[in-house]
Parts: sequence; C-alpha cells; structure tokens
Amino acid sequence: MTSVHDWTPNNPVKENRSGLIGKPVDRYEGPLKVTGTAPYAYEVQPPSPPAYGVMVGAAIATGRISGVDIAEAQATPGVLVVWTHLNAPFQAPKGTKAHPRSSAGSKPALENDRVLFFGQPVALVVGETLEAATAGAHRVKLTYAEDAPDVDFPGSLDRAVSPVGEEDMEVGDFPRGFAASPVQIDATWSTPIQNHCQMEPCASTVWFEGEKCVAHTSIQMVKPAQHGLAETLGIPRDDVHLLTRYIGGGFGGKGQTYDDLILAALAARALGRPVKVAYTRQQMMHGTIHRPATVMQVQLGAEKDGRLNAFSMMTWTHCHREGNFTEHASNFGRALYAAPNRLTGHRLVKLDLPGAGPMRAPGEASGTLALECAMDELAEKLGIDPVELRIRNEPPTDPENGRPFSMRQLVRCLREGAQQFGWDRRLPTPGLVRDGRWLVGMGMAAAIRGNFLLPAKCSFSVDADGVITVRQGMTDIGTGTYTVLAQIAAETMGVPLGQVKVEIGDSELPPAPGSGGQFGAATAGSAALAAGQNLRTAIAELATGDEASPLFGGRPADVTFQDGVVAIANRSETLGSLIRRAAPEGLTVEGEIKPAQDAREWSQQTYGGHYCEVGVDPVTGEVRVRRMLGVFAAGRILNAKTARSQLTGGMIWGIGSALTEGNPVDVRYGSLLNQDLAQYLAPVQADIGDLEAIMLDEVDDKANPMGIKGVGELGNSGAGAAVANAIYNACGVRVRDYPITPDKLLAGMIARGM
Repeated sequence: MTSVHDWTPNNPVKENRSGLIGKPVDRYEGPLKVTGTAPYAYEVQPPSPPAYGVMVGAAIATGRISGVDIAEAQATPGVLVVWTHLNAPFQAPKGTKAHPRSSAGSKPALENDRVLFFGQPVALVVGETLEAATAGAHRVKLTYAEDAPDVDFPGSLDRAVSPVGEEDMEVGDFPRGFAASPVQIDATWSTPIQNHCQMEPCASTVWFEGEKCVAHTSIQMVKPAQHGLAETLGIPRDDVHLLTRYIGGGFGGKGQTYDDLILAALAARALGRPVKVAYTRQQMMHGTIHRPATVMQVQLGAEKDGRLNAFSMMTWTHCHREGNFTEHASNFGRALYAAPNRLTGHRLVKLDLPGAGPMRAPGEASGTLALECAMDELAEKLGIDPVELRIRNEPPTDPENGRPFSMRQLVRCLREGAQQFGWDRRLPTPGLVRDGRWLVGMGMAAAIRGNFLLPAKCSFSVDADGVITVRQGMTDIGTGTYTVLAQIAAETMGVPLGQVKVEIGDSELPPAPGSGGQFGAATAGSAALAAGQNLRTAIAELATGDEASPLFGGRPADVTFQDGVVAIANRSETLGSLIRRAAPEGLTVEGEIKPAQDAREWSQQTYGGHYCEVGVDPVTGEVRVRRMLGVFAAGRILNAKTARSQLTGGMIWGIGSALTEGNPVDVRYGSLLNQDLAQYLAPVQADIGDLEAIMLDEVDDKANPMGIKGVGELGNSGAGAAVANAIYNACGVRVRDYPITPDKLLAGMIARGM
C-alpha cells in the first residue's frame, strides 16, 4: 500500500450501511468477565495439576547477596524447588538474540548476586500449593553487602544529562525572545513517582508439550514476549506458544515481561509440570515499572495581547541505573501552541530505583500538569480569559516543524466545552464563589496526544455457516479491542455481530503491535479492514464464478454484503449457503496495514478540552471535584461506549494525579513508601462527581483507512491541570508540587491570610 488514500473508495466502514461503526455495542467478552469465566493468566487451567511459585524480593536497593541459606526453605513440607542465583537453571546472557530478528533479547532471572533495586526478585520457591511455596519463601535467608543507595531525585538534578541520542529542540532564539517579552512566566512544577496499580497483577501459567513451551501471561505486546522468552530459554521462537487472551489492565506497565514469566517457564521445564507464578500486590509496586518523577521548568514570554513570543519547557526526570527510559514530558508542547522562539528538552539522571517506564499518557500526563497551569497563570497576568489565550495562540501549522496538521479541532473542543460547561459564569478573581462552607472554582486545560499507526496483519475466515472469524495477535487490556474488531468485521462483511468470532492474544496468529501508545484500535482495526476487504473480494469472485449461484456471471465489484446476504441488484443468496456449496472448507485470507508513504508529511494529533469545577474546604484543605467535562476530537469513533469509558477513565486518572497519587521514596532504604492499594491513594467512586466526555464528529483521512485515532491516553492529558486551575480559582492558592494535598493547600491559604 502506498497511501492510506487508496482505501477511500469502496470502504465499508466509511459507508457504515449496517450502522455498526460508532454504535455503543456492549463488550464482546463482557458476559465472560462478569460471570467470572474469562480465564486470566493465573486462572488458566493447565492440562495437569500445577505447582505454584513464589518470588522473594531483595531487602536492599543496591549491593550484592553475600550469603544464602535455603536449607530451611527446602525442608518446608510441600516445597519442590528453591532457587537463587547460585542454583538457578542456565539462561542465555542478558540481551542475547540468537535470532537476529527477535523483537526482544534474553532477560534472565536470578542472573547473579547483584542487587539493582529494592524488591528485585532474588529467589524463587516452588511448592505443591501456593501455601507451601509462600511458607518456604518466608524461610529463605539472604544476607547482603549493601551499598549506600543513590535514590534522591531532587538532590540529583545538578548531575542530570541529556538522554543518549537526544538533543534539545530549538527554533528561533528563545533567550532573546523571552527577554524581549513584556509579560513573562517562569516557574517550576514537580510530579512524583506513580504506580500503574492494574487490577490484575503480573502473572504467568506455563507448561511444556514436548519441546514446546505454552505460556499464558499478562502482557500488552505478544511478539516481544514470545521472542524474549525463547531467547532466555535458548529455544527456537516457534517453540514458544505465548497467549494473553484476557488482561486485567495494563496502562503501559505490562508492555514488557517480568520475572514471573521467565521463572514459571524455567520451573515448568525443570519439574516437567505446569507452574503458576504471580506477583503479589506489594511486589508489583517495586518489581514492575513506574512513572518516574519529574521536575519541569516552563518559561512563557508573551505580548500584552497574549500572543506568545517565546516558549520553553525543560524536563528533569530519572530512570533505573541500567535503564534508558526518559519521561518525555516536554515533547507534547512542541505541537500545542504557536511561538516563533522555542526551546524544549530533557535531562535524565540514573538512580538505584526500580525501573521507570511508560504509564498511561507518558509525557503528556506529567507535562500538561505544568504547561497548562503556566498558561493559566499567564492568562491571569494578562487579564485574558484562559480559553481565549489558548485560541489566540492556535498555530496554522505544526509550530515545531511547519508540517500541516492532518486535522486539528482543538479550538472547537475548547469552544464547545466552554459553552456546554457554562464557562461564561466563571468569575476570574479567585475566592469569590461560595457554596456553604465550600469555596468553588472553575478551571480548564487543553489536551493533546500524538496519533500513530504501526504495521500489523490480520486474517479473516468464513465457514460453512457464514460465521466470520477474526484472528490477530492483538491484545485487549480492557480497552475494548475484542468489541471493535467484531464491529469492524461485521460491518465490513455485512453480517450481524452475532455471526462474528474474535480470536486475539496468541503468538501463532497474524502479528500486531499490541495495546499501548493509543495506537491499538487504529492499527489493529486498519489491518482488520484490509483482511475484510480481501475476504469480500474472494467471496465476490467465488459467487460470480459459481454456476450454481444466483450471482453467476456478474461483476465481482458489484457484489454487496448486508444482513448475511451477498447480492447483485435483486439477485442474492445467503453467505452461508454460498460457502457451504462452493467452498465447504471455508475461506481464509489475510490483510495488512503499513503507515502510508506520506504519513510523515502530516502532523497528526488528537485533541481535547477539559473543564472542571471543584469545591475547596478552607478549614481542612479538602478538595472535591464537583463536575468535570471533556470534549475530544479523536477521529472516527468505533464504539461510543468503550471510547467514552476510555476517556472518562483517563479523566479520573488525571484527578488522581492532581489530588492523591504519588509514591515517595524512603531515601534510607531506596524503597517506595506506599506498597499496597491501602496506602497508594487512587481515586475511588466517592471522589468523582458529575463526569462527562463528549466526542466530536471527526474523520481524519490522513490517519489510516478508517479515519480513526486513539482515545486511551487523551483523556489523561490535561485533566489534572484543569483540576489544579479550578483549585486556584476557588481559593487563590497555586500548588506546583503534585499531588495537591490538604496540607499543601492549607499552608498556602494560611500564607494568604485566609
């Protein structure tokens, strides 16, 4: 395919004759989940009784294991295996790629005596029961030669460096433009470490069928997990059958494998029986990746009419000692507002902390908490409405590279949001609105998230009953992949939804990149459309070439598909009858999607506007979100119900980022203080007031064949900033160190004499 525009003619999704695209269809797998019959990785029933593995985490942040005593653990009734670095089975050295095209290298567990972070798995106990393995794990005795942990991020900013391979992005002359601006904002914001806290912990169930490893695991990307496991075990990639059918949340935290998969596979091979290994909730907090903390300096220089002369956003962040992940919190700002003089970049410091990695809306979730509050401060300083300030700085083309926007409806999002929220009733002076004891305020923020399309394949089959089966190595982390693939298939093939089966989450199916980065639905769906188009062609040619068909002799291009019937004008037959007669074994075709050759010629984004009303208690410092509205432009919406769920979920996450979420580091031990869901304060039902997400009509024909984009990250972009700006409007206090907790607000209100 040379261009996405080749798909515009005869596009059944665009035509939407059956009306299935955009419809709020219930979840395809919903009945299985609500009845508890959808087997998650740890719940999969293996072919024979499994053993259970329990991991032991390191009690220090950095150093070496100096002593190992496993005698008592081995003597525990029901214990089968106790492994440390001293007796773990052989694994390929870290990073090994015996197959040069593997998408992931070897990732050995219990590799050596080095401890790289607190909670690192340093031992495994396998027992006949989970209770036996747990008892044995408590009896593993390890001693350490501990080094002083280097985990103080705020104290390390002076030695942060530019990430490898990255340079600051400069346009014009920022220092000169900023100095010449009559109105300036120069402030610094900070965000803490956050944990993903998925409902389902990382878990694996593994067994061997002869030489073949069958692994059920909770992972967002199938192929890297399959390849990495094969490389670690030192076996051919085709000898690993990896499945991840149902996933209880990912958010980026399951974009990579962890030691549960490797250790379960090693133990299953050694014991010759299935083995289950799962992280406990406490182990998840340290043993898997987190969103790193940031410090962000925003400098805005503007004319008195509000037009920006100079824009700069610099981010300091951290990663693991042996990692290279950077929280790109400055990147989104490169495409958001016009300014002729620009400077953005990142600085990274490596610490003895657990791994940092992507977490829902990586970059935007943190960065908008700074930039969108800085814009609010600038609006106040100028005496301009915050919505109007953003509109005045709307760029005609991408302000960083000059590329035309594929489609940009940010201004429409802002205006429609303002109208529907009642923004005109907002009083710009803080502290003027009361409701009983509560101070009430309104705030807003813009949202942006890049749009991406990755290569993917998909297959469609039709059987003698006319049932369409979609097969793809895609995943569903709760976002609705099963459902939208079923909708695309039903609409493309002109059959009822009940006539579609979806099989995903399997390494033996046509490959797809998986779920993450807001590219999942567009990528997987575009490949599905391609497969459906190819199957339509094959069926049309079959019907018009079959002498027994009423369609015989017609042109394949004239064949229509609707309500399970293939037809040319008034000649028709059911899809099932055609296949039973002319292709009783069924038909299977494959389709694929690749980014168009002109994709890089466009700046592709999704946009939104957040509006929030809060109440602040001036006595306790408590904040309550009373109502919140988000208006979004994200291409063609495939399913109104699942899309809205994704957007409102992101908005709730933004509320948590603004008010409650964060995990401080105990610098003495290099550990995170909050180690379970009782201490890690994510929003609950009682924290959320009236919440609504509106999706604008949009079809971006530069994005992909269906004109769709993603929504999974967009709802989290800017949401927290709208909350913070509403808090300021309520009480006149700006807190630039997130989360905005009552103690910080009270200190600010006391300082203001309230």
